[in-house]
Amino acid sequence: MKRTATAVWNGSGKEGGGHLSSQSTVLNKTQYSYNSRFAEGIGTNPEELMAAAHAGCFTMKLSFVLGAAGFTPDSIETTCEITLEDGTIKSSHLSTTAKVQGITPEKFQECAADAKANCPVSKAYNMEITMEAKLG
Repeated sequence: MKRTATAVWNGSGKEGGGHLSSQSTVLNKTQYSYNSRFAEGIGTNPEELMAAAHAGCFTMKLSFVLGAAGFTPDSIETTCEITLEDGTIKSSHLSTTAKVQGITPEKFQECAADAKANCPVSKAYNMEITMEAKLG
């Protein structure tokens, strides 16, 4: 399986602007700029998209890991925070809360650690990955 996305940029790094489009068209000429990346401007940015990818991949992987352990989650909600410092993406922090009937806190932590280590996005990211996981 292969997926694609396209970035178009016009102008200088600080004054210019661009847009991102994805194969699925979920992103369809979605604006990004210096201000959306380094300030609070309108549009998206690569770090936000990395956070969405990591949160989505980890959450789905956790559902699979729980299923393999004999549990079906009622819900899993994950927030991912990507940290950019000094021009380098330094870390990804996952915060997840799940509702899972009949699971012990210890087994849940084991499943969450497995998902963190083995989701494809975690494997692709060459950075520190931390996690908080709790049952809700």
